[in-house]
Amino acid sequence: MLFEKTPIPGLIVIKPKLFGDERGFFYESFRKDLASKQGINEDFVQDNCSRSVKNTLRGMHYQIEQTQAKLVSCTYGAVLDVVVDVRRGSPTFGEHYSVELNHDNHWMMFIPKGLAHGFSVLSDIADLCINAAIIIYLVEKGECFGMMNSLELTGKLKLQSYLKKTLNIRG
Repeated sequence: MLFEKTPIPGLIVIKPKLFGDERGFFYESFRKDLASKQGINEDFVQDNCSRSVKNTLRGMHYQIEQTQAKLVSCTYGAVLDVVVDVRRGSPTFGEHYSVELNHDNHWMMFIPKGLAHGFSVLSDIADLCINAAIIIYLVEKGECFGMMNSLELTGKLKLQSYLKKTLNIRG
């Protein structure tokens, strides 16, 4: 399992080692001992799954009162997974990072507390799994999302003035 640090502190792309043959494949999707050595010390307590169709944009989701770390994977199809650092005082405040997650590469993204998360569906259908470190109900005070109309798709997702847009609070 390879843990690849990104320019945003705490944000890690996890690339599992795949063992495969003509029958199929096997890989470890998470190991607490290896993750802990990379600074990932979350106890994941809620798993969420979603299915979306091509060109769907979801996000940017984040929490204000009870911030939530997440481990995101795409189990079917392909998505462009995007995070924005919305931690005030962070040296990378306002910066974004994106990576393609798909059912062929089996990569995952560990998203620490304080980052906004969203994705764009690249395939006809995509299933996303999110392992969450705290329980957040679908509509809960303090659960927020930013409008995706600040994002443009031009072959790849580009972020334009995201934090200058108004953020909407659900709940």
